[in-house]
Amino acid sequence: MNEASGWVVFAPRGRAEVHRQLRELEARGGRVLRLDSSDLMTEEGIYDTFAEVLQFPGYFGRNWDAMVDCLDDLCGAVTGGVGVAAVIGEVDRLLEAEHFPLFVSVLCQGADRANSAVDLDGFPLDRPAIAAYFVFEFSEFEGERIALRLEQPDLTITAGDGYVAAALNPEVWH
Repeated sequence: MNEASGWVVFAPRGRAEVHRQLRELEARGGRVLRLDSSDLMTEEGIYDTFAEVLQFPGYFGRNWDAMVDCLDDLCGAVTGGVGVAAVIGEVDRLLEAEHFPLFVSVLCQGADRANSAVDLDGFPLDRPAIAAYFVFEFSEFEGERIALRLEQPDLTITAGDGYVAAALNPEVWH
């Protein structure tokens, strides 16, 4: 995945470039997982769904910080030892959920840490970096509306032709 270097990508359902990148990830041994947006309408639903689909450990604390920690430490069964992309379909209804901007920030934090070979103090990790991406597919894609909804100081939002991407703002996080 690479839609303009975001760990979290927002695109119309069926976007050819996104699907090409997902096939490439699978060809390298990575995993593509599908999540149902109707399960993510509440914070509790997010915790339940991510814990089940991404096989979070039993001690998962069911809060945003614990979710970042678990996303940073995904097991090989989930990632194929290479990487994982979680594709969330029909997310139009999720865009207006109160927790949506925070949810995206948490995904960016977890993906940023998983995609790094060093810990938060800059020391090498005892595991390789694991590619972690999140794809939000819209039936009715409105890039400007999505970008405005995501606008917050901790994120860098990139918009292009038919996609929006989010990553951590390095001035805030690094």
